[in-house]
Amino acid sequence: MHYRNVADINKIILRRLSILPRDFDLIVGVPRSGMLPANLLALYLNRPYTDIHSFINGHIYKAGARGSFFDIKDFRKVLVVDDSVSSGAAMNEVKEKLRSYSSSFDISYCAIYMTPGKEKTVDYFFETVPIPRYFQWNILNHSSLEKACFDIDGVLCEDPAPDENDDGEKYINFLLNARPLFIPGVRIGTLVTSRLEKYRKETESWLKANNVKYNDLVMLDLPDMAARQKANSHAQHKAKAYMSKPYILFFESDLSQAVEINRISKKPVLCIENFEMIFDSESVFYNMKSGKYFPRLRNFALKVRDTIRKRRNVKK
Repeated sequence: MHYRNVADINKIILRRLSILPRDFDLIVGVPRSGMLPANLLALYLNRPYTDIHSFINGHIYKAGARGSFFDIKDFRKVLVVDDSVSSGAAMNEVKEKLRSYSSSFDISYCAIYMTPGKEKTVDYFFETVPIPRYFQWNILNHSSLEKACFDIDGVLCEDPAPDENDDGEKYINFLLNARPLFIPGVRIGTLVTSRLEKYRKETESWLKANNVKYNDLVMLDLPDMAARQKANSHAQHKAKAYMSKPYILFFESDLSQAVEINRISKKPVLCIENFEMIFDSESVFYNMKSGKYFPRLRNFALKVRDTIRKRRNVKK
């Protein structure tokens, strides 16, 4: 599995921006995934941008205004941008839609992420990324979420405030009225939560009210909050459900739990706290002073440690 988040797409665009000529007059994004990279490219190239449908109607986005119609003479060379190319079918559809405009505009095509072997589909691409792959900007609508597990608090809805977490009336009110966060547009395999089994009715009521589709709901079968705190088995509980079926991804809100779920299950965990994918808990650095985990820093930290040790030995 390969994963790219918003920070990644920004980094690869900045790193390889030089592949694009500087004579484009207009950047056109393919709705909706292509709008993010189109916006970034327009920003860094200092060019106006729009979406395909607006382009066809002669409309561009204008800073400080709702938009403006353009004169065909003002925009000759156009770059059409999508976030990725998989089979190439979607990009071919875009090309067909714009075929009649080829006599009026010099149109080039660009994708940020390219499936190996499909490079000739576009004129420019930034990085080859094999399939299967996930992107932060469309992962909540990915068809494979039925093969995934989701935490509830901090993912589907906000976490309870300290004064709401009383294992009583305030907590029940929270369960029924929690503000939603990330609601997938497709069916989820299993919801795995550290909420107690006795709150199943309230949890199911909220899920139905917020149109969350899922197959199973796994809760903690403990008598009360004190027992849950004593057990302190949140990550173990979630990892067990994750490993019970051939699930391919777990969505977790807390970074420390995400790391632990990955360590136990040996399977990928997406941390909603920072939208980082935890593939290997050994690559996560834990700062004892701050009590926080920092993905992708462990190897760097070890190199720094080794360098310091070598310098100390040289001085001795």
